[in-house]
Amino acid sequence: MIRKPYPSDLNNQEWQVLEPIICKKKAGKPPKHARREMLNAIFYVLRTGCQWTDLPHDLPPWKSVYSQFLRWKQSNLFEQINTYLRRSLRQSLGKLAEPSAAIVDSQSVKTTEKKGSADTTVARKLKVGKDT
Repeated sequence: MIRKPYPSDLNNQEWQVLEPIICKKKAGKPPKHARREMLNAIFYVLRTGCQWTDLPHDLPPWKSVYSQFLRWKQSNLFEQINTYLRRSLRQSLGKLAEPSAAIVDSQSVKTTEKKGSADTTVARKLKVGKDT
């Protein structure tokens, strides 16, 4: 059944890039739900901020999507996708796949230290009160 796409869904060009990474052949029974639809459901949750249990009914069941998300997270699939996309972008820009240098930037802000203790402040206030 073909459904109306959500704004968070992968288009065909994006899917062609990710499909070889996500759909690696594994032994065992074929998946019950298409990997593209599982990824679309994960992107839907990320884009809308909805709860897993609030996934629309035309996407795979939330329990299936959530358990697949956990498996992909545990297997570092999202890091693999990020690495692949970063390398591809760098190469398309005529750069080396891996950066040759990195810049680390940090900023430290010193806070002003309060001199003395609260006791001396109270004592000062009491002295002022006696003088008047």
